[in-house]
Amino acid sequence: MAQQLQNLAISAPAFAGLNTEDSPVSLNAAFADVAENCVIDQRGRVGARQGWSAVAGNGATVLGTSAGIEHIQEFIAYDGTVTVFSMGNLKIYRGTSTLVEIAFPTSYSCSANKWKTASFANNVYFFQAGHAPLKYVAGASALVLVPDSGSTAPPQGDEVLAGFGRLWVTSVANQDYKIYGSALLDGDTWHGSGNSWLTLDLTNVWPQGYDSVVALAEHNGYLVVFGKRSIILYQDVVGAQGGALTATTADTIRLYDTIEGVGCIARDSVQSTGNDLLFLSNRGVMSLGRLIQEKAIPLNDISKNVRTDLMELVAFEFAAGDGKTIKSAYSAKHAFYILTLPESDVVYCFDVRRPLEDGSFRATTWRGLTPLALSVFADDELMLGLAKDGSAQPALVKYGTYNDGDASYDMKYFSHPQNFGNPTNLKFLKKMNVTIIGGAGANAILNWGYDYSNNFTKQAITLAASTDDAEFNEAEYNTTAEYTGGVTVNEPSLNTSGSGVEVTVGLESTINGTAFSIQKIDIHALLGRFI
Repeated sequence: MAQQLQNLAISAPAFAGLNTEDSPVSLNAAFADVAENCVIDQRGRVGARQGWSAVAGNGATVLGTSAGIEHIQEFIAYDGTVTVFSMGNLKIYRGTSTLVEIAFPTSYSCSANKWKTASFANNVYFFQAGHAPLKYVAGASALVLVPDSGSTAPPQGDEVLAGFGRLWVTSVANQDYKIYGSALLDGDTWHGSGNSWLTLDLTNVWPQGYDSVVALAEHNGYLVVFGKRSIILYQDVVGAQGGALTATTADTIRLYDTIEGVGCIARDSVQSTGNDLLFLSNRGVMSLGRLIQEKAIPLNDISKNVRTDLMELVAFEFAAGDGKTIKSAYSAKHAFYILTLPESDVVYCFDVRRPLEDGSFRATTWRGLTPLALSVFADDELMLGLAKDGSAQPALVKYGTYNDGDASYDMKYFSHPQNFGNPTNLKFLKKMNVTIIGGAGANAILNWGYDYSNNFTKQAITLAASTDDAEFNEAEYNTTAEYTGGVTVNEPSLNTSGSGVEVTVGLESTINGTAFSIQKIDIHALLGRFI
């Protein structure tokens, strides 16, 4: 009597994202070994990331063929006028469809593109270590130096935060243990009677000896100071818990709490998600957590499932420079936190919708799209600053569509080896069915292999094109069934071969203009003898 085929299903492949930390022997099918150029879509499926579309032909001539955009700032003036600033090629530009260079003050010399900017009091302030700070006044055509109202110029810091009615500046050369605050509601006044230069000296505050300030943030009414190995929180002593820092001197600002043993190593990795702060530490990407009444500050390693691989690439990024190439963005629209590592040509994408049971976020990676700058605008659009590739490619682009400009890109998903609850039985694969949402007309390659080998058997498939008419309750065998107009469900079925105890499957597809998500993989197999 012929043995009945067993159905070995992988439902919602990569629902839990990448896991490159744990032994593949013990991992279930919810984790992926490879999820390249992928995101976790709104229904929990692994799918293709989006690409970029040109705003217009910006940057084709002004940036040359080797420079790129390394910082982006959107500025909304009091009258509602929107101005976009882009920094690269040792210059500052404004505009989107066309980049127009803004003149520096006379005799001003710019030697780097590591700017940090802040919108404050209807102005934009530009700070960079070793450079006199600059200001753009709404409606102006040129940049001006930040005024000096005392005998000493404003601090030339590498980090600036607009918060609590002040500008806060830190990471000044040889003074990376100090934080300077401007006068209240006045980013031009740093000295003078009645508006003393508010200085926080952290020399004796660090919980584990000397540290350096890397980044600043505002969270739940607290000033969060990120050192390399520790975190400090400040609060106004005269206000209620969580009150604004409104005092005019440092004497009325108190130390609220400290966190030992973990800090931030990359200035531009800090992102607020509204009720949380995410940042890159020497342990991985961390979540500060919400301050609660018990004064507990929970920290959570959201990147624990990919930590080793991530930190190896971060180390390479620092080896190639000072880590200022590491940038990040949080997009509420797309529900992800992304960390770009341009020297390694990798972006780590962390889905923020549904943390796993251990608090970690579901991770995927991108390749071929590693921007030098990231910024989320007021309309929730994610803007990217690209490196020039020697052509007339735009420099400032928008995340969206399913092409990288005019080019396609490849998406890859591979499972960990699976024994499907039968660790001692041989599996003889006979047939495989894949349910794919979208991907109309795409070319794909189905892979399968056995017993931890990377020697995969491959078979190419072409997915059916979409039609304009919806087909309800009408299945088309081995091609597609469509349930709503514009959404194609492809269900390719193909014969497979070979045998092994552990089974690895993968799917590669060329993304060229259409969304692509993997809903389910059904494997029909015979179970053989015990090994």
